[in-house]
Amino acid sequence: MSVFRFFWATWSCILIFTSLLNAQSEYKYSYMPKKVYENQIFPVTVMVIKNEDAETPTFTFDSSSLTQPLFKTPLNVKNGSDNFYTFYFKASKTDMHIPRLFISSAAQDTSLAGQTIQLAKLQGRKDFSGVIAADMKIKNNQVSNYDESHHLLTLSIEAYEANLEDMHIKNVIEYGIEDLNRDQAKVQAEFYIVLPLSQKMLTFTYFNTIKQQYISFEIPVELADSSVSTQTDLNPQEDSFEQLKKYVFIFLVLFFLLMFIVKRDFFYLVFGVVSLITLLTFYIPHKKICVKQGASLYILPTQTSTISTKTDKEFESMLLGERGEFKKIEYQKGIIGWIKNEDLCEN
Repeated sequence: MSVFRFFWATWSCILIFTSLLNAQSEYKYSYMPKKVYENQIFPVTVMVIKNEDAETPTFTFDSSSLTQPLFKTPLNVKNGSDNFYTFYFKASKTDMHIPRLFISSAAQDTSLAGQTIQLAKLQGRKDFSGVIAADMKIKNNQVSNYDESHHLLTLSIEAYEANLEDMHIKNVIEYGIEDLNRDQAKVQAEFYIVLPLSQKMLTFTYFNTIKQQYISFEIPVELADSSVSTQTDLNPQEDSFEQLKKYVFIFLVLFFLLMFIVKRDFFYLVFGVVSLITLLTFYIPHKKICVKQGASLYILPTQTSTISTKTDKEFESMLLGERGEFKKIEYQKGIIGWIKNEDLCEN
């Protein structure tokens, strides 16, 4: 009997130990970079094999460590019965020590040991913007008047696994980042640079972590038309679209007028008049607004935008555009910016 009990106890321990090993092996790092660069945004992915839990496990990195992910909630990608949970970290100036990861689910509590990632060094370049990314695109760019001797170049940037907050351009008068919005790997921002009128091209590079090489951008710095600086929004394509609409309605007016003369049908006359009225709305002068003394003139229509100057007196200006709680005005000849609605005169 004692032999049977000993055998049964031993077999039970083996089953429990085997089950524990199987449970521990359900979680593992499926991606952990071998090296990273200073300020690089990089992913760390945990793979859950045959995850049958209805609820997402709870992940907690050791709180005693200063190294923590940018987002507490990971990006979840499901592939069959397997789940991949990706966290994004930002590299510092030394080797990265990813702390122990504690995982809790309905079935079990386990953990993954900490990992160390070696910090690599990039070969320097004079035109390097400081951005390290898996991909980076300039979605739009706009050139407008900053003052009598400078242009303001605004870049709308979309990138992945990118440290856009560290972006800088050497040998320029002023630069800054606005409206930075990060959603896991994807990041978007508006980047502005103040350049002298004599500069016709801006050239800079970023380092692509997928291709492991520098990628160059060349941005023309020229006002395509004097009306560019009076656009309603930051998209330079809108002004060309306005011109296109004018040409379309001019064509419609002439077409319906010609058809009325030929067909003598008042149907064409009515449509011709409607097209003419619509066309005339494009030529209505801008509305005038009154701006308070001491109002802040912002470079971009955002709460965190840089203030370029303050108005030294109360004055009237043409309303060049609106965006949210901001209005676009010309303060002095060639100096255009955005003011808040609260800086309009009360009367």
